[in-house]
Amino acid sequence: MPVDGPAYRSSVDNYDLSSINGIEADIAAMEEFAAGLKADLVDNYMPHADAAVEAMFATLPSGGGFYNLHLFLYAHQQAQDATQQNVDGYIDGTYRFATSAEAISAQYRGSDAFSRAKVSDVEAAFKDPGVAADTTYHPGEV
Repeated sequence: MPVDGPAYRSSVDNYDLSSINGIEADIAAMEEFAAGLKADLVDNYMPHADAAVEAMFATLPSGGGFYNLHLFLYAHQQAQDATQQNVDGYIDGTYRFATSAEAISAQYRGSDAFSRAKVSDVEAAFKDPGVAADTTYHPGEV
């Protein structure tokens, strides 16, 4: 059934943020959060992510002459691809989130404990395409 009207936009897009003068933030807590998030990603997620992805790419037998087995192998390949994309997406997104929090806290570090960050600074930190996750696993490093 077709829906008339414009396509749905996320609830964030529905708000005019131009009237917000600043965002109160505890800079020390933001730095602690960012460091903890990165440490958790490196120490607890990435080692298991590598193992999960490796297990997903085990070689399967060919389908031979069985049509249903070919269908299963195709579906399995699609699941492998989705798993790889989700694992990588989680690592990259979480790393970007933590790095954005670090960037915002670094920018306002010299201010008082509860600084007022500009909304544009926060948006810029989260939209920076130059921040990419270092997906190389280094035990004990953050």
